[in-house]
Amino acid sequence: MRQIDQWVEITTPYLDRHNDYVQIYAKPANGGFVLTDDGYTIDDLEQSGCKLESRKRQDLLRMTLNGFGVQMDGKALQIHASSDNFALRKHNLVQAMLAVNDMFYLAVPMVASLFYEDVVTWLDLHDVRYTPKVKFTGKTGYDHLFDFVIPKSRRQPERIIQTINRPNRDTAQAVVLSWIDTKEVRSPESRAYALLNDTEQTISSAVVDALRSYDVLPVAWSERDSVREELAA
Repeated sequence: MRQIDQWVEITTPYLDRHNDYVQIYAKPANGGFVLTDDGYTIDDLEQSGCKLESRKRQDLLRMTLNGFGVQMDGKALQIHASSDNFALRKHNLVQAMLAVNDMFYLAVPMVASLFYEDVVTWLDLHDVRYTPKVKFTGKTGYDHLFDFVIPKSRRQPERIIQTINRPNRDTAQAVVLSWIDTKEVRSPESRAYALLNDTEQTISSAVVDALRSYDVLPVAWSERDSVREELAA
């Protein structure tokens, strides 16, 4: 932590897509604290060519942030905390920053759609019943937002799906940690899937092995039809 005027800069152990440590800022306000990214997440995406001006992208951005209880203040991602829930709210802000960064990272002008949107289109095409953007509170008391939850049916248990736009060690680790904490409070039969975007890059074996080691089924987007029937059942 580092004091900067009335703010405290907090450097977290999470890495962004530039391999820089994610930083947030906190200051006392109204008997509690306000936490913010100071606009870094949105500014970084826009400077990389990702525009979030369309209605569809704005709706997806708001839905993602709402899942973590995070609001927009101009371009800044912001959340309020008390002394009692400071750690939880700090966690929610950092997870929101990582989720927004990963979701929109490849949405430069020449990309027709977001990976998340591609997954939605595919699920709808094959009549897969799902609830989007579902938040579960894990065993530790921390909240985790998953992209899709498919309810239990007579043939299949509950299925929880997370999309990973940039499959690498850090994004895989984030999914693993969320699942480890969440599976303790879900049905023992619940399954977790990670849909990996391999359109722009090759998925390393380390990512696949890491997910499998913690009971998360990795599914490359190019091989998505391999799980179509079990998701639709």
